[in-house]
Amino acid sequence: MKRFAFLLPIALLASLRAEEPLVIHLWEKGAPGFESLRDEPEVIKGTSVTHVNNPSITVFPAPKDKANGAAVLMIPGGGHRQLGFGGEGVEPSKLLNDLGVTCFVLKHRLPREEGSPYSLDIHPRQDGQRAMRVIRSRAAEWNLDPKRIGIMGFSAGGEVVAMVVYSPTEGDPKAADPIDRASSRADFQISIYPGPLGVPAGPVPAGSPPAFFVVANDDTSHVKPVLDQLAKYEEAKLPVEVHLYARGAHGFGMGGRSKFSSISHWTQRLTEWLGDSGFLTKPGGN
Repeated sequence: MKRFAFLLPIALLASLRAEEPLVIHLWEKGAPGFESLRDEPEVIKGTSVTHVNNPSITVFPAPKDKANGAAVLMIPGGGHRQLGFGGEGVEPSKLLNDLGVTCFVLKHRLPREEGSPYSLDIHPRQDGQRAMRVIRSRAAEWNLDPKRIGIMGFSAGGEVVAMVVYSPTEGDPKAADPIDRASSRADFQISIYPGPLGVPAGPVPAGSPPAFFVVANDDTSHVKPVLDQLAKYEEAKLPVEVHLYARGAHGFGMGGRSKFSSISHWTQRLTEWLGDSGFLTKPGGN
């Protein structure tokens, strides 16, 4: 009887550990040029994360009975000072999981955090591009369609989305690192109340992926980046969908806590767009 009482907690602990999501660091030895910082611990307060020195993706696989082969790199906001990992990382990943989409939440380096050694112009982009390469290079492992790997971000995370989307880099087939042989391109982009960083001053690159934007009109500093990208997409005759809500302010996340009915249901518009665009169709499906 005593033995049973001792073994049960161990079995329970093993079960709980098995449910912890997989974390994959983007570089085996740490970020290039900052390898000495890789073992510095992250700081977690509630569901927010700071002090990211060893960039990573956390894997949230779609249930096997729903998985359709699509994937999304998820980038939380936080002003490049912190990452809203829970509300703008885990929560949207769970929604997309239910649609059959496997998600990877990025923890990138934070240039605006006090004392940060990182550059806003370089390191978030580098981390985002590397994350896309990691996902695409291991697509077979997660049963992903390498032509349906998108990227989604909130606020400052939307800026990282733009950095990655508008700076596409193809893989180098001669690279020593097999991850660098994969492309960093995104097959679609989803940007929620993004800031202006990363948006090109001129036209968007030819072949930029289909885009979906959401912002509230009373979020004054974040409306222009969306409308600018809309105009560039229209000029390039590329597929784009924009939802500009009258009210909602900034940081409404997945909308569940908003007092406005339109905001609380914006994710339904996303679901419809993903379906209408063919990103939720299983291989061989209609």
